[in-house]
Amino acid sequence: MDPIHQFAVQPFVPFHLFGLDVSFTNASLFMLLVVGVVSIVMLIGTSQRSIVPGRLQSAAEMSYEFVASTVKMSAGTEGMKFFPLIFTVFMFILACNLLGLLPFSFSITSQLVITFALAIVVILVVLAVGFSRHGLHFLKLFVPSGVTIWLLPFIVVIEVISFLIRPITLSVRLFANMLAGHITLKVMAGFVAALLGAGVATWIVAPLPFLANVVLLGFELFVAVLQAYIFTILSCVYLNDAFHPGH
Repeated sequence: MDPIHQFAVQPFVPFHLFGLDVSFTNASLFMLLVVGVVSIVMLIGTSQRSIVPGRLQSAAEMSYEFVASTVKMSAGTEGMKFFPLIFTVFMFILACNLLGLLPFSFSITSQLVITFALAIVVILVVLAVGFSRHGLHFLKLFVPSGVTIWLLPFIVVIEVISFLIRPITLSVRLFANMLAGHITLKVMAGFVAALLGAGVATWIVAPLPFLANVVLLGFELFVAVLQAYIFTILSCVYLNDAFHPGH
């Protein structure tokens, strides 16, 4: 089977509104599942409040403390005002990445439109915070201190371009890693199936790509968590730029 087929968006309930396709798709379904799973875990986990925490309570507390420490480390105590946003983004991406590793599931974060939408939300919040707190002084973000006059125009252009491509790099990094990982897993799994179906003689060789697939699955699990963390910490760094635009 074509390894790209697993990323196809299929409409479950076709619907058009004012010429726009707003159909309920498999991507929509799995996003609702992710929101539901995360909500259940956090609601049950935070409602127990046991001295000796259970699994859900431990997961909820560890997630909260991990994201809170990341926000404080990257954006300072001011960044805690935006903790609900950062925590929501982290949990959504993490759950999407992990859910996408399950058989017959749909990898939401392998869709560029999803990751780009998340990145745009973060950048718009950064711009809103920067201009609301500093006004036009927020533009100091593009003017590093200590730069000679004749270099300043070039540096400003580079800084502006660097800021404008932030949503692109933020979204493409997550999208590309999840897409490449799932394609690799699908190709290796197909290779194992092909070897097993080729005859008894190839059964000696078949375990090798199977073991490679197991290793790749473990690596993809690591990447799923890592990419959620990278997206989160970069969002915090960009928020810190909104709080402190001067270099």
